[in-house]
Formats: sequence, C-alpha cells, structure tokens
Amino acid sequence: MNRVLKSREVWLGLAILAVLVLVTLRFPRFSQPSNLLTIFNDTSILMMLALGQMAVILTRSIDLSMASNLALTGMVVAMTNAAFPFIPIPLLIAGCIVVGAGLGAFNGILVWKLDIPPIVVTLGTLTIFRGLVFVISGGAWVNAAQMSTDFIQLQRGSFLGLPILSWFAIVVAALVYVLMTRTAWGRAFYAIGVNPTASVYTGIDVGRTKFLAFVLSGAISGLCGYLWISRYVIASVEVASGYELTIVAACVIGGVSIAGGIGTVGGALLGALFLGVVNNALPVIGVSPFWQMAISGAAILLAVVLNASSERTKGRIILKKAEVAA
Repeated sequence: MNRVLKSREVWLGLAILAVLVLVTLRFPRFSQPSNLLTIFNDTSILMMLALGQMAVILTRSIDLSMASNLALTGMVVAMTNAAFPFIPIPLLIAGCIVVGAGLGAFNGILVWKLDIPPIVVTLGTLTIFRGLVFVISGGAWVNAAQMSTDFIQLQRGSFLGLPILSWFAIVVAALVYVLMTRTAWGRAFYAIGVNPTASVYTGIDVGRTKFLAFVLSGAISGLCGYLWISRYVIASVEVASGYELTIVAACVIGGVSIAGGIGTVGGALLGALFLGVVNNALPVIGVSPFWQMAISGAAILLAVVLNASSERTKGRIILKKAEVAA
C-alpha cells in the first residue's frame, strides 16, 4: 500500500482527476466522455514526443531538437505530398520515420563519436533543422489546398470509437513500453542513467546506446511530423516552435529524472496528459494565457523539486543499507 501511495503515477492520476472534478463543478460538460476523448486526442502527439524524450533523458542526455525535427520532417512530407499526391500515405509515413530517425542519428553521432555534450549538440541542431525548413521551402507555406485528401483525412477517421490519432499514440506507447521493459536495449537505457561507469563493465556500449536513444527520439519526431501537419493542415517554419520545452516539461512532471536512470512510460504519458488537461481547463475557467504559462511553469518547478527530493531519499536508503551490510 505504501508503495502505491509513493508512486508518481498514482499522484499524477489523482491530480488529473482533481482538476477534472474542480472544473466540472463549474462547467459540468467539461467531463463529458466526448470532451475527455477530445482532450486525449489533442494530447496524443505530445504523449508520443514525451516517450521519445524519456528514452534520451534516461541515458543522462536531452534532445532539444525534437520540435525542429518534427517541423523539418513535416515540411518534407507536405512538400512531397503536394508534388506527388499519388504516393501512398503509408509510404509517406514510413519516409517521415526514416527522415526523423536520420536526423536523430545525426545528433547521436555527434554525442557518441565526438563526445559533445547532448545539450550543446541539440541546441545547435535545433537551429540547423529549423533553418533547413526555411531553406527547402523558400519561406513558403504548404496549406490544405496543396495537400491530397487522403493525406489530410487519414487521422480524422476513427476505429472502435477512438480517433486514428489516438490509436497512433496507443500503439507507440505499447511499443515503447515493450522496448523499455522487455528488451536489453531498454534495460541499457536505465543502466546508463543509473551508473554509466558500471555499465561499461557489464558490457554496455554507452556511446552506442545513447546513439540509439537519439535515433528512437528522432523516429518518433518524424512520425509526429506527419501527424502534426495532417492534423493542422499547414506546414511552415513556425510549426511546433518552442514545443521542445513542453516535451521536456511532460517528462519532468511525469517523474522522469533529468539526472537519468529514473522514469516510466506510464509516468511520461500521465505527465503529457496532465499538461493537456490543464491547458484545456484553464481557458474554460477564464484564466488568461499569461497565467496559464505561469501555472504550467509552477507545475514544472514543483515536479523538479519532487523529483530531487525523491532521489535524495533513495540515496539515503542506499547508504543506510550499505552501512548495515558493513
């Protein structure tokens, strides 16, 4: 029971429920199933991006270029669809994933082979990718009139009562969960975050594992590039501008430690969902956009404090056990 009560996922779930109850007391329609489904669908892209970021953060790295990767792959797929509308949508999606993974691999190579700090690498590529969006498009937009009907309509369908976009998030979450909990690759992410030096002695290639984490985050960014563009039916340099901070915030709120080695798929999903619920709830109750930013920032700071406190507690427990064993 104590273990359940100490779970970040449980407290996040209760926080989301509390927000829903408080807003519903004033606006009963807010908690209607149709509206809750809309909130989940609206947050689906953030959920997927948070999972990719989580994989990188677990290895004591960070990827600040995910939103720019999304914008670049989104522009590539939009321009490709506009020029060659006969290309099947599944092939375009696969192309997005490959392009995104390639951009992630570029980050990973710089971190792995040149040993450049991840935050420096991704700050640089953030600007490079965003600049490439302008270069390949000439600063022009690609809008709905230039996109094929199939390109726009795919994710607007539904299956078993859920929008296709929501199914994308569910499938990606399931795959990442299996990866993190059932494969040596996933266990290596955690091991590096806990102790990179000890990981080397167990046969884990730290640099290669970090590289693979960046490839994963890039592939998810590429997929979200198509999903974002087809959902909002516009591709431009400004797509997802500043969204990288929201992605990191979802991870931190979900209990993913910036120090690495700590985090769960469920926590990252709930962190993204919490931001989605709050961002939908605040305008309903008449909170100004400026206060919305302040409240979101306060939630991030509180999450960081809770994470730091939790890690210090775990450290004291480990030291006490070591003293008893001695």
